[in-house]
Amino acid sequence: MAIVFGLISRVLGDICTAASYGPPYMPTRCNGNQQEQFPPGNLFVAVSEGLWDNGAACGRRYRLRCLSGNNKPCKDGTIDVKVVDYCPQSPCPSTLLMSSNAFAAISHSPKAKINVEYIQL
Repeated sequence: MAIVFGLISRVLGDICTAASYGPPYMPTRCNGNQQEQFPPGNLFVAVSEGLWDNGAACGRRYRLRCLSGNNKPCKDGTIDVKVVDYCPQSPCPSTLLMSSNAFAAISHSPKAKINVEYIQL
């Protein structure tokens, strides 16, 4: 019980699943073929229907932290990402599809599906 309470007390944002996706990243549903839509370091995400908000999610920024997954994939720390697209896969395999660079920044396992905590900035 104490372990569960300890984990719950450390979570400050919402929780969802995340997976990695790779290039090509353009065109996006937010800004088409505009290269300048991508933030420095290519730390960006595509979101599923639950966060898409009829396109209002474009440009939103989130702080992400890996919480768990199979074979202990999480790295310590957080990253800030920008929404640049709607999930290009149907059905979307997770709530967030993270660019390869963003996913590598918080997970040791590039093919894993992980649980992340996120807060809107």
